[in-house]
Amino acid sequence: MTSTPAATHPDILCIGSVLWDVIGRAALAMRQGSDVPGRITRLPGGVAMNIAMTLARFGMTPALLTAIGRDAEGDELMAACAARGMVTNSVYRSDDLPTDRYMAVEGANGLIAAIADAHSLEAAGAKILQPLTDGTLATQEAPYAGLVALDGNLTIDLLSEITTSPLLAQADLRVAPASPGKAERLGPFLTHGRGTLYVNLEEAGLLCQRHFNSAAEAAQGLLDRGAARALVTNGGETAAEGSSRGIITQTPPQVLVTRVTGAGDTFMAAHIAAEARGADRGKALDRALDAAASYVSGKTPI
Repeated sequence: MTSTPAATHPDILCIGSVLWDVIGRAALAMRQGSDVPGRITRLPGGVAMNIAMTLARFGMTPALLTAIGRDAEGDELMAACAARGMVTNSVYRSDDLPTDRYMAVEGANGLIAAIADAHSLEAAGAKILQPLTDGTLATQEAPYAGLVALDGNLTIDLLSEITTSPLLAQADLRVAPASPGKAERLGPFLTHGRGTLYVNLEEAGLLCQRHFNSAAEAAQGLLDRGAARALVTNGGETAAEGSSRGIITQTPPQVLVTRVTGAGDTFMAAHIAAEARGADRGKALDRALDAAASYVSGKTPI
């Protein structure tokens, strides 16, 4: 573990991938084999990191539970996290695992391709949960009972363990799949009826192994499969939130899309922050959609 002068009393735990995002963006529509001018950026990223950054912008203090290599890129990433107001003394630093990376190419027509290299996080496994037992954030005798944002970059074994672990039995779990390719890893949350799931229409279909025509239909499908609560987005189309209290829908603002990587994470973080401030179901969904629309239009959601 590495100490940091950042705040030590978090409002929420963000468990999952914290890495470097390398994103190439072009203003033109692209297809396979396209070679066009654009911009390439490197920024702190990963699902847990993207959620934490947005939560921090909304005035919350997130603590990170993740794996970051004890290498030059890792030191730089730790400094970037602390500078953004995150608690980092909960991060597992590995001497033999490199800092993870994500690479994506985006065009005017959306995401073209992406590769997530989160192998170090997967290899670290349950070691990242040590702060929940050693007194850094909680102990076995006094388990953590607050908000948790969790992403599907963890292995299915660790995700399964989290759904039944007494360490997080009292926590309010908020769960995202990280990508459609990892959506099925969230199966244990359906089996055990734990947490609030944040998915898009495609991810909902993969989890339920069927096709859905709308977010509302997908939210009901997830509830029928055992989900305790689900929020389903569908790009610029109507989104839905479903629970035992029924299903509500909301249509996002129409904006010009300039970026897509991180939009789902922004939606999730904004929704969590709105509810933490006492917003009701409709208002929380509305604020989350506004924040995501602002993000994809190129603005910083506030």
